[in-house]
Amino acid sequence: MLLDQATLDKLTAFRHELHRFPEVSGEEKETSERVAVFLQQYSPDQIIRNLGGYGLAVIYQGTEDGPTILIRCELDGLPIDEIGISPYRSTIAGKGHLCGHDGHMVMVAGLASLLNRTRPARGRVVLLFQPAEENGAGAKSVIEDTAFAELQPDYAFSLHNLPGKALHEVGIKPGPFNCASQGLWITLQGKTSHASHPENGQSPANAMCELLTQLANLPHTPDLVNDFALTTVVHARLGEEAFGITPGFAKVMVTLRSETNDVMAKLRNRSETLIKEVAKRYRLEATFGYEDIFDASINDQEATGILNQAFNDEGILVAPMTGPMRWSEDFGQFGRICKSAMFTLGSGESQPQLHNPDFDFPDELIETGTKVFHRVIRNILGPSN
Repeated sequence: MLLDQATLDKLTAFRHELHRFPEVSGEEKETSERVAVFLQQYSPDQIIRNLGGYGLAVIYQGTEDGPTILIRCELDGLPIDEIGISPYRSTIAGKGHLCGHDGHMVMVAGLASLLNRTRPARGRVVLLFQPAEENGAGAKSVIEDTAFAELQPDYAFSLHNLPGKALHEVGIKPGPFNCASQGLWITLQGKTSHASHPENGQSPANAMCELLTQLANLPHTPDLVNDFALTTVVHARLGEEAFGITPGFAKVMVTLRSETNDVMAKLRNRSETLIKEVAKRYRLEATFGYEDIFDASINDQEATGILNQAFNDEGILVAPMTGPMRWSEDFGQFGRICKSAMFTLGSGESQPQLHNPDFDFPDELIETGTKVFHRVIRNILGPSN
């Protein structure tokens, strides 16, 4: 065992504590403080708080100059009620660690215990506990924080647990790894009327129906059909719940998803053109905008090779991937500033899916994730004598 049983028990108990007190994106103040207090026992050389919000950077310095390696995990939970029956289930109504970020944090905390025991021979390690991954805002805010300038990494690595795959099984590929996604909202403004005289109003009903159909069909148009693109209608609202009034307002929300940022740009342009055309045809005022913006995560070739070497050194099974994960990850922002790569770690074939109300991160993965990251650090920076 890389982690002795006492340390592993301590990390498991800490994971359960984090699970009981989830905080959603942008609200991770107490979670960040819990992590900072827990890691003080492992004597980091420096702790930077409130990075890009409630982000936390924990730094271990090597004895000689060398590269900086950033290992990133996420602080935030989800606005979902947990229905699990574990004794450590969420105590916060409407919030839960139902994506496994509590487990990711504890894996990285396990690294701190090992780095305290043996510092790297050179360079430095930055353990980043990042806020606001779930809404896509956290990585960008961390990178843009002035305090991040002194942490500029040469390499960045991360993982995400993946239900439906065998426990401990790794998934990785170079190039596109997580899809880009953006939440497109659209409002259509017309004019209400008495329901007995709909001709006196300007209802957006037909325009909304047309948008719902045509937006869903955008990926099948000639300039997108050869690329992976997906448009998913997630919400639609028309007028008020009143039988005597024709609707004067409509709102549509659609998630746009693509394998690359270039395809996302095409998807946005086609969507915006369609919105303007439909609004003009029905003589409506249209507004639109974007939220939850995630760039595609692109695994660097060299960084992917470093991870593959670590898997080989640790004897971990790697399953081939034929395409990127459909879900999005704001870890892609780190690929803009350094060589970065992430991988999936199987959390069980019968495990409830991510964001399900009964999901619970399997504690058996704690040591696996920790030892992969530790092997990456040793392979690049070496252990001190």
